[in-house]
Amino acid sequence: MALTRVIVELGMGTDLTGADYTKAAIRALKDALWHNSLTIAPAFGRKPQEMHVKVLIGVPKPESVDKAAVAAVLPYGTSSVDVTEGGLEIMNDEGTNLTVIANAAAIVYLDMPETP
Repeated sequence: MALTRVIVELGMGTDLTGADYTKAAIRALKDALWHNSLTIAPAFGRKPQEMHVKVLIGVPKPESVDKAAVAAVLPYGTSSVDVTEGGLEIMNDEGTNLTVIANAAAIVYLDMPETP
């Protein structure tokens, strides 16, 4: 058996006024997940709990993201969260308020038989 990529979902999330990178990352992951109803695991005779989900987050300040809070969004399966530099910061005209934009990818793997 080998982990095989079966789905890639993409999302974008923002925190408009709080400069909260974790909030933007969580919203990006939810955007990637909440617009679909995945039936891939049952289609292969697996349970959703058997899915392995690798989450990639892009924000301007990766160290500001709480990875455990992002992973808690996933409804089932095992997960890993990696945060890299990306996304955007947009300062208002007065220089007093920062909007944070995060990008997310949720990559779903299933343990599948190897093909010859």
